[in-house]
Amino acid sequence: MTILRPSRRDILKMSAAAPAFAIGAPALAKISAPVSGQSAGYFRFTVGAAKLTVVSDGHFTNSVRSIGINADEAEIVDFMEAHFLDASSHYEHTNHVVIELGDSKILVDVGSGNRFSPTTGRMLENLAASGIAEDEITHVALTHAHPDHIWGIRDDFDEAIFPDAEYLIGTTEFDWWMMDGRVNLVEESSQSMVVGAVNSLTAAEPQLSRVSDGYEIAPGVTMIATPGHTLGHMSLIVESEGHSLLITGDAIRDPYVSMERPDWYAQIDMDPETTVATRKKLLDMMAADRMAILSYHFPFPGVGHVVADGNAYRFIPALWQWDQG
Repeated sequence: MTILRPSRRDILKMSAAAPAFAIGAPALAKISAPVSGQSAGYFRFTVGAAKLTVVSDGHFTNSVRSIGINADEAEIVDFMEAHFLDASSHYEHTNHVVIELGDSKILVDVGSGNRFSPTTGRMLENLAASGIAEDEITHVALTHAHPDHIWGIRDDFDEAIFPDAEYLIGTTEFDWWMMDGRVNLVEESSQSMVVGAVNSLTAAEPQLSRVSDGYEIAPGVTMIATPGHTLGHMSLIVESEGHSLLITGDAIRDPYVSMERPDWYAQIDMDPETTVATRKKLLDMMAADRMAILSYHFPFPGVGHVVADGNAYRFIPALWQWDQG
């Protein structure tokens, strides 16, 4: 008796010919997050002579609809599913960075502390794990005054957590949040955000400097105006030995949406038109000048490059090289 053993090609042909109702929807190759504590909360790399350490403050989730409020909801769902992403919620990392260049150790943003989300507030813990002591921080550059970026600025005694550091924030950003009566000029849903910003900036005010576009924190580290997400949002450029890195804050928020759908804007973007214009300007600059990118909400550690792709862009994650000591 002859035993029939259909080949894989035969099986595929038979499956294709089967009635449609007999074929289930294709399953996504969904993988879990790292388990059993294997994931470190920090990541080191260099840009020329500059040493950088990405330090995680944790993560939180938002409504996936909020990432593109000017887009059709079905288009958003299709986009997320095509990228193997959750179409019901948007998972966001929180990537801080310490820049070591010359005598300076500059921390970008201070995280949420224990005031925002139970899944954030890990920055100080991971900073210590990386071997960087709190009293080594010489400057704290604040990109903007949203909760996940500055609510961790003060301890339980309402004192700044880095008492020896100089805090830096854009003048426009400071003035907007700290304007008398601002809390009564925003929607009720945003009032707690204003109160939190005022409390945070007040705690740091004795050591806080207000800066403008092009301010050089230290040789090779410059703050630049990148408005839109907030009216006074600022990003940082690190330059050393002919190499450069743009630390975007929230000016570019997602490695897929912001790149491939640069015209979409988020619910939290204060000035949508300016948000999109700033984003495209930064993406053009990075693609043309071959700058590296580090973004606050990209998947940890959030480092890579940008390439132009027609009228859009693509994110190329940096390659982790085991032989680099």
